[in-house]
Amino acid sequence: MSNIPNHIAIIMDGNGRWAKEQNLKRTAGHEEGAKVVREITTHCSDIGVKYLTLYAFSTENWTRPRLEVEFLMKLLQRYFISELPIYLENNVKFKAIGDLSKFSKKLQKIIKDTEDKTAHCTGLTQILALNYGSRDEITRAVKRMNDQNLKITEDNINSCLDTANIPDVDLLIRTSGEIRVSNYLLWQIAYAEMFFTQTYWPEFTPNELDDIISDFGKRNRRFGGI
Repeated sequence: MSNIPNHIAIIMDGNGRWAKEQNLKRTAGHEEGAKVVREITTHCSDIGVKYLTLYAFSTENWTRPRLEVEFLMKLLQRYFISELPIYLENNVKFKAIGDLSKFSKKLQKIIKDTEDKTAHCTGLTQILALNYGSRDEITRAVKRMNDQNLKITEDNINSCLDTANIPDVDLLIRTSGEIRVSNYLLWQIAYAEMFFTQTYWPEFTPNELDDIISDFGKRNRRFGGI
């Protein structure tokens, strides 16, 4: 496959609606969605994508029902423990972005351990946005700049974002039919190509991703030029 995007970002939407249509609990949708994360991550690794950023838990998701939030926290813990061997087997480096301080000490440690144990990997970098909101990220970046007495320049803002040293997004995908970016990587998607699919995240497949990448390769990215 040609014209592989260097950095793909995905808003993984539709877990709850998928579960409802299957007459299942919303939690079943999240369970199924976690399986798709593995499938899409390994596929991106196989085809040569360098960065894959996935919107896993937003700053707004805390407003969901308490039992669902508690389930998601436990699912994240299980996910990291089960996925570590998969990361290592596929030479995938893991990184988290977002304000992790809001998570339990146990989950913070699991996340940090996963980052440390995959730091030597040289293939795909999988980035999970956890307790992430782009406005929150930019606000925290401004505070870092102020603390470091940095001048307000584009490079300095970049260096203080959670995604410092990570290239901008080339391709943004949102599943489930919603057509909005929902406070996701607002700075980093400035020149991203965007694709919106009706497919719910638990039904999103590598074949559909390949079709989107093929379409991406046909677009003329001018970056403001002619």
